[in-house]
Amino acid sequence: MLIVSNRLPVTTRVDAGGVTVVPSNGGLATGLRGVHERSGGLWIGWPGVPAELPTPIRRAIDQRLAAVGAVGVPLAAREIDAFYQRYSNGVLWPVLHDMLDHPAAEPSDWEAYRTVNERYADVVARRARPDEVVWIHDFHLMLVPRLLRERCPSLRIGFFLHTPFPSIEALATVRHHAALLDGLLGADVVGVHTRAYAARFLDAVRALLGRATSPSDVEDGARRVHVRACPMSVDVSAFEARATEPRVAAMASHMRRDGERLLLGVDRLDYTKGIPARLDAYARLLEREPSLRGRVRLHQLAVPSRESVPAYQALRAEVESTVARINARFGTREWTPIEYRYGCVDDVTLSALYRAADVMLVTPRRDGMNLVAKEFVASRVDGDGVLVLSEHAGAAAELRTALLVDPDDVDGLARSYSAALAMSAPERRVRMRRLRSAVRRHDVFQWAREFLLALGGGGAALVGRSAG
Repeated sequence: MLIVSNRLPVTTRVDAGGVTVVPSNGGLATGLRGVHERSGGLWIGWPGVPAELPTPIRRAIDQRLAAVGAVGVPLAAREIDAFYQRYSNGVLWPVLHDMLDHPAAEPSDWEAYRTVNERYADVVARRARPDEVVWIHDFHLMLVPRLLRERCPSLRIGFFLHTPFPSIEALATVRHHAALLDGLLGADVVGVHTRAYAARFLDAVRALLGRATSPSDVEDGARRVHVRACPMSVDVSAFEARATEPRVAAMASHMRRDGERLLLGVDRLDYTKGIPARLDAYARLLEREPSLRGRVRLHQLAVPSRESVPAYQALRAEVESTVARINARFGTREWTPIEYRYGCVDDVTLSALYRAADVMLVTPRRDGMNLVAKEFVASRVDGDGVLVLSEHAGAAAELRTALLVDPDDVDGLARSYSAALAMSAPERRVRMRRLRSAVRRHDVFQWAREFLLALGGGGAALVGRSAG
Protein backbone atom coordinates (compact mmCIF):
# COMPACT_ATOMS: atom_id res chain seq x y z
CA MET A 1 0.00 0.00 0.00
CA LEU A 2 1.16 3.51 -0.84
CA ILE A 3 -0.01 6.32 1.47
CA VAL A 4 0.14 9.78 -0.12
CA SER A 5 -0.25 13.05 1.78
CA ASN A 6 1.04 16.58 1.80
CA ARG A 7 3.40 15.87 4.70
CA LEU A 8 5.25 12.75 5.73
CA PRO A 9 4.92 11.14 9.19
CA VAL A 10 8.46 12.41 9.80
CA THR A 11 9.92 15.89 9.33
CA THR A 12 13.44 16.41 8.03
CA ARG A 13 15.87 18.67 9.84
CA VAL A 14 19.11 19.88 8.33
CA ASP A 15 21.76 21.53 10.51
CA ALA A 16 25.49 21.55 11.07
CA GLY A 17 25.29 18.03 12.44
CA GLY A 18 23.76 16.66 9.25
CA VAL A 19 20.31 15.34 8.38
CA THR A 20 17.89 13.93 10.94
CA VAL A 21 14.21 12.96 10.84
CA VAL A 22 11.78 13.44 13.74
CA PRO A 23 8.09 12.47 14.08
CA SER A 24 5.68 15.01 12.58
CA ASN A 25 2.90 16.62 14.59
CA GLY A 26 -0.73 16.58 13.49
CA GLY A 27 -3.70 14.26 13.56
CA LEU A 28 -3.16 12.72 10.15
CA ALA A 29 0.51 11.86 10.74
CA THR A 30 -0.18 10.58 14.26
CA GLY A 31 -3.24 8.59 13.27
CA LEU A 32 -1.81 6.93 10.18
CA ARG A 33 1.68 6.21 11.52
CA GLY A 34 0.67 2.86 12.99
CA VAL A 35 -1.26 1.90 9.85
CA HIS A 36 1.81 2.68 7.74
CA GLU A 37 4.08 0.63 9.97
CA ARG A 38 1.73 -2.37 9.90
CA SER A 39 1.33 -2.23 6.11
CA GLY A 40 5.06 -2.21 5.43
CA GLY A 41 4.43 0.00 2.38
CA LEU A 42 5.62 3.44 1.34
CA TRP A 43 4.48 6.89 2.47
CA ILE A 44 4.91 9.62 -0.15
CA GLY A 45 4.91 13.30 0.78
CA TRP A 46 6.85 16.51 1.24
CA PRO A 47 9.77 16.00 3.67
CA GLY A 48 9.48 19.43 5.31
CA VAL A 49 12.43 21.27 3.75
CA PRO A 50 12.68 23.23 0.48
CA ALA A 51 14.18 21.47 -2.52
CA GLU A 52 16.88 24.14 -2.98
CA LEU A 53 19.54 22.18 -1.12
CA PRO A 54 22.93 20.88 -2.29
CA THR A 55 22.84 17.49 -4.00
CA PRO A 56 24.71 15.64 -1.18
CA ILE A 57 22.16 16.85 1.37
CA ARG A 58 19.22 15.86 -0.82
CA ARG A 59 20.72 12.39 -1.20
CA ALA A 60 21.17 12.13 2.56
CA ILE A 61 17.53 13.13 3.03
CA ASP A 62 16.41 10.42 0.58
CA GLN A 63 18.44 7.83 2.49
CA ARG A 64 17.01 8.85 5.88
CA LEU A 65 13.48 8.73 4.48
CA ALA A 66 13.98 5.37 2.82
CA ALA A 67 15.00 3.90 6.19
CA VAL A 68 11.51 4.70 7.56
CA GLY A 69 9.58 3.68 4.45
CA ALA A 70 9.09 7.19 3.11
CA VAL A 71 9.64 8.92 -0.24
CA GLY A 72 10.02 12.70 -0.47
CA VAL A 73 8.30 14.92 -3.05
CA PRO A 74 10.59 17.91 -3.72
CA LEU A 75 8.96 21.34 -3.45
CA ALA A 76 10.72 24.65 -4.00
CA ALA A 77 10.26 27.44 -1.47
CA ARG A 78 8.10 29.48 -3.87
CA GLU A 79 5.89 26.41 -4.48
CA ILE A 80 5.46 25.84 -0.76
CA ASP A 81 4.34 29.43 -0.36
CA ALA A 82 1.87 29.40 -3.28
CA PHE A 83 0.58 25.80 -3.13
CA TYR A 84 0.55 25.28 0.62
CA GLN A 85 0.24 28.66 2.30
CA ARG A 86 -1.80 30.71 -0.15
CA TYR A 87 -4.01 28.21 -2.00
CA SER A 88 -4.41 25.17 0.29
CA ASN A 89 -4.52 27.08 3.57
CA GLY A 90 -5.60 30.51 2.38
CA VAL A 91 -8.43 29.43 0.05
CA LEU A 92 -9.40 25.79 0.51
CA TRP A 93 -9.15 25.53 4.30
CA PRO A 94 -11.71 28.26 5.12
CA VAL A 95 -14.06 27.12 2.34
CA LEU A 96 -14.04 23.54 3.59
CA HIS A 97 -15.07 24.88 7.00
CA ASP A 98 -17.92 26.90 5.44
CA MET A 99 -16.21 30.23 6.00
CA LEU A 100 -17.09 32.43 3.06
CA ASP A 101 -14.87 35.44 3.82
CA HIS A 102 -11.77 33.91 2.27
CA PRO A 103 -9.38 35.61 -0.19
CA ALA A 104 -9.84 34.95 -3.89
CA ALA A 105 -7.15 32.73 -5.39
CA GLU A 106 -4.55 34.36 -7.57
CA PRO A 107 -4.08 32.58 -10.92
CA SER A 108 -0.46 31.86 -10.02
CA ASP A 109 -1.49 30.17 -6.77
CA TRP A 110 -3.93 27.88 -8.58
CA GLU A 111 -1.22 27.03 -11.12
CA ALA A 112 1.14 26.17 -8.28
CA TYR A 113 -1.52 23.93 -6.71
CA ARG A 114 -2.08 22.15 -10.03
CA THR A 115 1.66 21.80 -10.71
CA VAL A 116 2.39 20.34 -7.28
CA ASN A 117 -0.51 17.88 -7.61
CA GLU A 118 0.92 16.78 -10.96
CA ARG A 119 4.33 16.23 -9.36
CA TYR A 120 2.78 14.07 -6.64
CA ALA A 121 0.99 12.03 -9.31
CA ASP A 122 4.26 11.59 -11.20
CA VAL A 123 6.15 10.41 -8.08
CA VAL A 124 3.39 7.95 -7.18
CA ALA A 125 3.18 6.65 -10.76
CA ARG A 126 6.92 5.91 -10.75
CA ARG A 127 6.70 4.04 -7.43
CA ALA A 128 3.41 2.15 -7.81
CA ARG A 129 3.22 -1.36 -9.16
CA PRO A 130 0.28 -2.43 -11.36
CA ASP A 131 -2.89 -3.15 -9.36
CA GLU A 132 -1.36 -1.67 -6.21
CA VAL A 133 -3.47 0.13 -3.59
CA VAL A 134 -2.86 3.89 -3.33
CA TRP A 135 -4.46 5.88 -0.51
CA ILE A 136 -4.37 9.67 -1.00
CA HIS A 137 -5.15 12.03 1.86
CA ASP A 138 -6.64 15.45 2.32
CA PHE A 139 -7.43 18.71 0.60
CA HIS A 140 -3.90 19.60 -0.49
CA LEU A 141 -4.07 16.81 -3.11
CA MET A 142 -7.60 16.95 -4.49
CA LEU A 143 -6.41 16.76 -8.12
CA VAL A 144 -4.13 13.76 -7.63
CA PRO A 145 -6.74 10.96 -7.97
CA ARG A 146 -7.69 12.00 -11.52
CA LEU A 147 -4.08 12.76 -12.51
CA LEU A 148 -2.95 9.38 -11.20
CA ARG A 149 -5.86 7.59 -12.89
CA GLU A 150 -4.71 9.06 -16.22
CA ARG A 151 -1.16 7.82 -15.62
CA CYS A 152 -1.96 4.40 -14.11
CA PRO A 153 -5.50 3.23 -14.97
CA SER A 154 -5.12 -0.17 -13.26
CA LEU A 155 -4.38 1.19 -9.77
CA ARG A 156 -6.90 0.97 -6.96
CA ILE A 157 -7.10 4.59 -5.79
CA GLY A 158 -8.68 5.82 -2.58
CA PHE A 159 -9.01 9.39 -1.34
CA PHE A 160 -9.87 10.49 2.20
CA LEU A 161 -10.84 14.04 3.15
CA HIS A 162 -9.93 14.84 6.75
CA THR A 163 -11.82 18.15 6.90
CA PRO A 164 -15.57 18.70 6.74
CA PHE A 165 -17.11 18.77 3.26
CA PRO A 166 -18.55 22.25 2.66
CA SER A 167 -21.95 23.41 1.56
CA ILE A 168 -22.58 23.89 -2.15
CA GLU A 169 -22.77 27.64 -1.54
CA ALA A 170 -19.31 27.73 0.03
CA LEU A 171 -17.68 25.45 -2.54
CA ALA A 172 -19.16 27.41 -5.44
CA THR A 173 -17.22 30.49 -4.33
CA VAL A 174 -13.98 28.77 -5.40
CA ARG A 175 -13.31 29.53 -9.04
CA HIS A 176 -11.92 26.07 -9.85
CA HIS A 177 -14.46 24.05 -7.87
CA ALA A 178 -15.34 21.91 -10.92
CA ALA A 179 -11.70 20.86 -11.40
CA LEU A 180 -11.39 20.01 -7.71
CA LEU A 181 -14.51 17.85 -7.70
CA ASP A 182 -13.51 16.14 -10.93
CA GLY A 183 -10.07 15.48 -9.45
CA LEU A 184 -11.63 13.60 -6.55
CA LEU A 185 -13.73 11.50 -8.92
CA GLY A 186 -10.56 9.91 -10.27
CA ALA A 187 -10.61 7.77 -7.11
CA ASP A 188 -12.42 4.46 -6.77
CA VAL A 189 -13.53 5.38 -3.25
CA VAL A 190 -13.88 8.86 -1.73
CA GLY A 191 -13.96 8.73 2.06
CA VAL A 192 -15.22 11.32 4.54
CA HIS A 193 -15.79 11.24 8.29
CA THR A 194 -19.59 11.42 8.52
CA ARG A 195 -22.76 10.66 6.59
CA ALA A 196 -23.57 14.37 6.52
CA TYR A 197 -20.28 15.10 4.71
CA ALA A 198 -20.95 12.26 2.25
CA ALA A 199 -24.40 13.68 1.47
CA ARG A 200 -22.88 17.12 0.89
CA PHE A 201 -20.31 15.67 -1.50
CA LEU A 202 -22.98 13.84 -3.50
CA ASP A 203 -25.12 16.99 -3.61
CA ALA A 204 -22.15 19.01 -4.88
CA VAL A 205 -21.18 16.69 -7.74
CA ARG A 206 -24.81 16.46 -8.79
CA ALA A 207 -25.45 20.22 -8.64
CA LEU A 208 -22.09 21.60 -9.78
CA LEU A 209 -20.94 18.89 -12.21
CA GLY A 210 -24.29 17.50 -13.33
CA ARG A 211 -23.23 13.93 -12.53
CA ALA A 212 -25.75 11.20 -11.82
CA THR A 213 -25.59 9.94 -8.26
CA SER A 214 -27.14 7.28 -6.05
CA PRO A 215 -27.19 7.41 -2.23
CA SER A 216 -23.54 6.22 -2.18
CA ASP A 217 -22.14 6.39 -5.73
CA VAL A 218 -21.29 8.83 -8.52
CA GLU A 219 -21.16 8.05 -12.22
CA ASP A 220 -17.81 8.86 -13.84
CA GLY A 221 -18.10 7.71 -17.43
CA ALA A 222 -18.11 3.92 -17.40
CA ARG A 223 -16.90 3.91 -13.79
CA ARG A 224 -18.75 4.31 -10.53
CA VAL A 225 -17.08 6.14 -7.66
CA HIS A 226 -18.12 4.93 -4.21
CA VAL A 227 -18.58 7.60 -1.51
CA ARG A 228 -18.13 6.25 2.01
CA ALA A 229 -18.59 7.73 5.48
CA CYS A 230 -15.85 6.24 7.64
CA PRO A 231 -14.94 8.13 10.86
CA MET A 232 -11.23 8.18 11.61
CA SER A 233 -9.99 7.21 15.07
CA VAL A 234 -6.76 6.80 17.05
CA ASP A 235 -4.40 4.01 18.04
CA VAL A 236 -6.28 3.19 21.24
CA SER A 237 -3.88 0.53 22.48
CA ALA A 238 -0.91 2.89 22.20
CA PHE A 239 -2.67 5.64 24.18
CA GLU A 240 -3.84 3.17 26.82
CA ALA A 241 -0.37 1.69 27.23
CA ARG A 242 1.23 5.11 27.60
CA ALA A 243 -1.42 6.28 30.05
CA THR A 244 -0.59 3.40 32.42
CA GLU A 245 3.14 4.19 32.58
CA PRO A 246 4.28 5.17 36.12
CA ARG A 247 5.99 8.32 34.86
CA VAL A 248 2.73 9.49 33.27
CA ALA A 249 0.83 8.89 36.49
CA ALA A 250 3.46 10.78 38.49
CA MET A 251 3.44 13.70 36.08
CA ALA A 252 -0.37 13.83 36.08
CA SER A 253 -0.45 13.88 39.89
CA HIS A 254 1.99 16.80 39.92
CA MET A 255 -0.13 18.74 37.39
CA ARG A 256 -3.20 18.62 39.65
CA ARG A 257 -1.68 20.90 42.28
CA ASP A 258 -3.15 20.02 45.65
CA GLY A 259 -6.60 18.93 44.53
CA GLU A 260 -7.27 21.83 42.19
CA ARG A 261 -9.81 20.95 39.48
CA LEU A 262 -8.36 21.08 35.96
CA LEU A 263 -10.01 22.06 32.68
CA LEU A 264 -7.92 21.22 29.62
CA GLY A 265 -7.79 22.44 26.03
CA VAL A 266 -5.39 20.99 23.44
CA ASP A 267 -5.59 22.52 19.97
CA ARG A 268 -3.68 23.68 16.96
CA LEU A 269 -3.82 27.46 17.10
CA ASP A 270 -6.37 27.76 14.30
CA TYR A 271 -9.39 30.01 13.89
CA THR A 272 -11.65 26.96 13.43
CA LYS A 273 -10.90 25.64 16.94
CA GLY A 274 -13.05 28.09 18.92
CA ILE A 275 -10.37 29.03 21.46
CA PRO A 276 -11.42 32.68 22.04
CA ALA A 277 -15.03 31.73 22.88
CA ARG A 278 -13.75 28.91 25.11
CA LEU A 279 -11.65 31.38 27.10
CA ASP A 280 -14.50 33.90 27.34
CA ALA A 281 -16.76 31.14 28.66
CA TYR A 282 -14.22 30.33 31.37
CA ALA A 283 -14.21 33.98 32.42
CA ARG A 284 -18.02 33.90 32.46
CA LEU A 285 -17.88 30.82 34.73
CA LEU A 286 -15.62 32.63 37.21
CA GLU A 287 -17.95 35.65 37.14
CA ARG A 288 -21.04 33.57 37.90
CA GLU A 289 -19.49 31.21 40.43
CA PRO A 290 -16.95 33.09 42.55
CA SER A 291 -16.56 30.02 44.76
CA LEU A 292 -14.64 28.35 41.92
CA ARG A 293 -11.90 30.99 41.95
CA GLY A 294 -8.73 29.45 43.27
CA ARG A 295 -10.22 25.95 42.90
CA VAL A 296 -10.46 25.51 39.12
CA ARG A 297 -7.73 26.15 36.58
CA LEU A 298 -7.75 26.05 32.78
CA HIS A 299 -4.67 24.66 31.05
CA GLN A 300 -4.65 25.64 27.37
CA LEU A 301 -2.05 24.08 25.08
CA ALA A 302 -1.87 25.93 21.74
CA VAL A 303 0.19 24.07 19.14
CA PRO A 304 1.81 26.42 16.58
CA SER A 305 0.17 26.38 13.16
CA ARG A 306 0.92 28.34 9.96
CA GLU A 307 2.91 30.91 11.90
CA SER A 308 3.80 32.97 8.83
CA VAL A 309 0.14 33.58 7.89
CA PRO A 310 -1.16 37.00 9.09
CA ALA A 311 -4.58 35.62 10.13
CA TYR A 312 -2.89 33.11 12.43
CA GLN A 313 -0.57 35.77 13.85
CA ALA A 314 -3.63 37.88 14.64
CA LEU A 315 -5.35 34.90 16.29
CA ARG A 316 -2.33 34.25 18.48
CA ALA A 317 -2.29 37.87 19.57
CA GLU A 318 -6.02 37.74 20.36
CA VAL A 319 -5.74 34.53 22.37
CA GLU A 320 -2.72 35.66 24.36
CA SER A 321 -4.32 39.06 25.06
CA THR A 322 -7.48 37.31 26.31
CA VAL A 323 -5.45 35.02 28.56
CA ALA A 324 -3.59 38.01 30.02
CA ARG A 325 -6.84 39.92 30.61
CA ILE A 326 -8.53 37.00 32.40
CA ASN A 327 -5.47 36.27 34.53
CA ALA A 328 -5.17 39.95 35.49
CA ARG A 329 -8.85 40.17 36.39
CA PHE A 330 -9.25 37.01 38.43
CA GLY A 331 -5.76 35.90 39.37
CA THR A 332 -4.12 36.23 42.77
CA ARG A 333 -0.60 35.88 44.05
CA GLU A 334 -1.33 32.23 44.84
CA TRP A 335 -3.50 31.31 41.84
CA THR A 336 -3.32 31.81 38.07
CA PRO A 337 -6.66 31.06 36.38
CA ILE A 338 -5.25 30.11 32.95
CA GLU A 339 -2.00 28.30 32.38
CA TYR A 340 -1.29 28.96 28.70
CA ARG A 341 1.38 27.13 26.76
CA TYR A 342 2.28 27.94 23.15
CA GLY A 343 4.28 25.11 21.62
CA CYS A 344 4.43 21.35 21.28
CA VAL A 345 4.74 18.74 24.01
CA ASP A 346 6.03 15.19 23.89
CA ASP A 347 3.74 12.16 24.01
CA VAL A 348 4.38 11.51 27.71
CA THR A 349 3.44 15.06 28.72
CA LEU A 350 0.33 14.95 26.53
CA SER A 351 -0.79 11.68 28.12
CA ALA A 352 -0.21 13.16 31.56
CA LEU A 353 -2.36 16.18 30.69
CA TYR A 354 -5.16 13.88 29.51
CA ARG A 355 -4.90 11.84 32.72
CA ALA A 356 -4.79 14.92 34.95
CA ALA A 357 -7.79 16.73 33.45
CA ASP A 358 -11.14 16.66 35.18
CA VAL A 359 -12.81 18.16 32.12
CA MET A 360 -11.59 18.07 28.50
CA LEU A 361 -12.74 21.02 26.38
CA VAL A 362 -12.98 20.24 22.66
CA THR A 363 -15.01 23.12 21.25
CA PRO A 364 -14.14 23.78 17.58
CA ARG A 365 -16.46 25.97 15.57
CA ARG A 366 -16.25 23.28 12.89
CA ASP A 367 -13.98 20.24 12.62
CA GLY A 368 -13.79 17.27 10.28
CA MET A 369 -13.38 14.79 13.15
CA ASN A 370 -11.16 16.04 16.00
CA LEU A 371 -8.92 13.26 17.21
CA VAL A 372 -8.03 15.08 20.45
CA ALA A 373 -11.44 14.07 21.81
CA LYS A 374 -10.71 10.42 21.05
CA GLU A 375 -7.14 10.64 22.39
CA PHE A 376 -8.51 11.93 25.69
CA VAL A 377 -11.06 9.11 25.93
CA ALA A 378 -8.47 6.47 25.02
CA SER A 379 -6.13 7.83 27.71
CA ARG A 380 -8.72 7.65 30.51
CA VAL A 381 -7.89 4.14 31.64
CA ASP A 382 -9.17 5.20 35.08
CA GLY A 383 -12.70 5.43 33.65
CA ASP A 384 -13.14 9.01 34.90
CA GLY A 385 -13.22 12.50 33.39
CA VAL A 386 -15.78 14.52 31.42
CA LEU A 387 -15.63 15.44 27.73
CA VAL A 388 -17.22 18.73 26.63
CA LEU A 389 -17.52 18.43 22.85
CA SER A 390 -18.66 20.75 20.09
CA GLU A 391 -21.74 19.57 18.25
CA HIS A 392 -19.99 20.76 15.06
CA ALA A 393 -17.07 18.32 15.37
CA GLY A 394 -17.33 15.12 13.37
CA ALA A 395 -16.59 13.16 16.56
CA ALA A 396 -19.94 14.27 18.01
CA ALA A 397 -21.73 11.75 15.79
CA GLU A 398 -20.02 8.91 17.70
CA LEU A 399 -19.30 10.31 21.16
CA ARG A 400 -22.91 10.90 22.17
CA THR A 401 -22.38 10.71 25.94
CA ALA A 402 -20.08 13.71 25.91
CA LEU A 403 -21.61 17.04 26.93
CA LEU A 404 -22.44 18.40 23.46
CA VAL A 405 -22.31 22.18 23.11
CA ASP A 406 -22.70 25.05 20.66
CA PRO A 407 -19.11 26.40 20.46
CA ASP A 408 -20.25 29.96 19.69
CA ASP A 409 -22.62 30.22 22.67
CA VAL A 410 -20.46 31.64 25.45
CA ASP A 411 -23.20 31.43 28.08
CA GLY A 412 -23.98 27.85 27.09
CA LEU A 413 -20.31 26.91 27.24
CA ALA A 414 -20.00 28.38 30.73
CA ARG A 415 -23.02 26.36 31.86
CA SER A 416 -21.51 23.19 30.39
CA TYR A 417 -18.25 23.79 32.28
CA SER A 418 -20.22 24.17 35.50
CA ALA A 419 -22.25 21.01 34.81
CA ALA A 420 -19.10 19.04 34.05
CA LEU A 421 -17.43 20.14 37.28
CA ALA A 422 -20.54 19.36 39.33
CA MET A 423 -21.22 15.97 37.74
CA SER A 424 -21.33 13.07 40.19
CA ALA A 425 -18.73 10.33 40.05
CA PRO A 426 -21.26 7.61 39.04
CA GLU A 427 -22.53 9.69 36.12
CA ARG A 428 -18.98 10.53 35.01
CA ARG A 429 -18.08 6.87 34.96
CA VAL A 430 -21.18 5.78 33.06
CA ARG A 431 -20.59 8.42 30.41
CA MET A 432 -16.87 7.61 30.13
CA ARG A 433 -17.52 3.87 29.93
CA ARG A 434 -19.75 4.45 26.92
CA LEU A 435 -17.27 6.83 25.32
CA ARG A 436 -14.44 4.33 25.78
CA SER A 437 -16.53 1.53 24.36
CA ALA A 438 -17.21 3.56 21.22
CA VAL A 439 -13.55 4.51 20.75
CA ARG A 440 -12.16 1.05 21.48
CA ARG A 441 -14.66 -0.61 19.18
CA HIS A 442 -13.58 1.55 16.24
CA ASP A 443 -9.89 2.38 16.52
CA VAL A 444 -7.63 3.67 13.75
CA PHE A 445 -6.88 0.17 12.44
CA GLN A 446 -10.57 -0.66 12.15
CA TRP A 447 -11.06 2.65 10.32
CA ALA A 448 -8.31 1.74 7.87
CA ARG A 449 -9.64 -1.80 7.39
CA GLU A 450 -13.16 -0.55 6.65
CA PHE A 451 -11.95 1.97 4.09
CA LEU A 452 -9.57 -0.45 2.41
CA LEU A 453 -12.20 -3.19 2.30
CA ALA A 454 -14.42 -0.75 0.42
CA LEU A 455 -11.50 0.06 -1.87
CA GLY A 456 -10.69 -3.59 -2.53
CA GLY A 457 -7.44 -4.89 -3.93
CA GLY A 458 -6.46 -6.70 -0.73
CA GLY A 459 -5.32 -3.56 1.07
CA ALA A 460 -7.31 -4.31 4.22
CA ALA A 461 -5.14 -7.32 4.99
CA LEU A 462 -2.09 -5.06 5.17
CA VAL A 463 -3.11 -3.30 8.38
CA GLY A 464 -3.97 -6.36 10.46
CA ARG A 465 -6.76 -6.68 12.98
CA SER A 466 -8.11 -3.90 15.16
CA ALA A 467 -6.66 -3.83 18.67
CA GLY A 468 -10.05 -2.88 20.13
